[in-house]
Amino acid sequence: MQRGDFELAVRDLDLQGSEVRFPAPWPRRFGSVAVSPTGDVAVFAGVHTVRAVDATGATLWEIRHGCWSAAVCTRAHASFPEYADDHHHRHADGGSAAFSSDGTLLWAHVRSLEGHDGTEEWLVLDPVEGRVLARSETMTVASGSVHFSHTNPAYMGLTVLGGEEDSCVLWGHWNGAELAFQRFDEEVLLAVSPSGDHFLTTDAGQWSLYLHRAQDGGELWRLDADGAVPLPSGEGDDRVCWDYEAAFPYDDTAVVGTEYHTDVPRHWLVDPRTKALRGPVAYPFPVSGSPGSPGSAGQGVWYTVAKDRTSLHLWCLQGAA
Repeated sequence: MQRGDFELAVRDLDLQGSEVRFPAPWPRRFGSVAVSPTGDVAVFAGVHTVRAVDATGATLWEIRHGCWSAAVCTRAHASFPEYADDHHHRHADGGSAAFSSDGTLLWAHVRSLEGHDGTEEWLVLDPVEGRVLARSETMTVASGSVHFSHTNPAYMGLTVLGGEEDSCVLWGHWNGAELAFQRFDEEVLLAVSPSGDHFLTTDAGQWSLYLHRAQDGGELWRLDADGAVPLPSGEGDDRVCWDYEAAFPYDDTAVVGTEYHTDVPRHWLVDPRTKALRGPVAYPFPVSGSPGSPGSAGQGVWYTVAKDRTSLHLWCLQGAA
C-alpha cells in the first residue's frame, strides 16, 4: 500500500504487480487505512469516522465516532470539509482498523463518544455491512494504534500507543458473540508468527524482547538487548535498544532491528525456539535508517523501506523455501 493525500495505491505482488487505486476521502495525516485481503475494499479510519469505500471511492458504509481531538472538539462533524483547515484536527490522535486474515471481520479502535469524557473502544464489525458485532472498552488513552492480524480470524493484536508508561498490547479474541482481550501494560506488539502460535513484543523502554504464546498470552521467554547484542562500533550509545517494529517471516526465525534511527541500522536473526541470537542479517547492500526497521510481509518474506520512502525492498533468507 502507498498512501497519498488524494489516493491510496494497492499493488498485488502475487499478480504481476496489478494495481488498484482508491480515491482518499481525506489527506493521509487525518488517519490510517486498511485494505481487504482481496484488495477490493479500503477502510479509512479517520478523526471522526471509519469509512469503507470501493475502488471508485463510493462509500459502502461508515461508522461515526467520537473525535480523536476530543480535548478541543466536542462537535459531531458530519463531513471532512467542516474541519479540514483546523489545526487541532490535523494534529489529532488516532485509532486504526484491520481486516482479519480471511477478510470476514473488521476490527477497529475508535473513540466512543464526543466530548471530553469519551472512552475508547475496540470493535468487531461485519466488513460488508459495517454492522457492529461486538465491542469492548479498552481503558486506554491513545495517541495512535496499530493492529496485527492472526491466522485465526477470531484473534487480533492491537498496540495502543500512549507514551512509554501508557502504551500497551491488547490480545483480542471474538468467540462469535463477545469480544474479550488480554492486556500487557508497557509493551509494544512487534509481529505474529506465520503459524499464529506466537507473538513477539518489546517493552516501552526497548530493553527486552518477549515471546508470548498466542493461545493464552503466556510469556515463554525474554531476551535482553544488553549482553545479547554488541554495541555498535563508532557510536556513542551506552546501550542497545530493540526497535519498535520487527518481522516474523518464519516460525523458527524472527528479524528484529536495532539502531533504526542511524544511517546503517542492524537487523538480527532471533530463533524463537531457543531464544538464540543467530547473528546479523547480511544484506547485499546496506538498508537505510529512519525508517530502518524490518516489517512483516507474509510468510517467508520481510520488507525494508528506502530512506526517501520511494522504494520498498522485499527479502527472504537465502536458501529458504
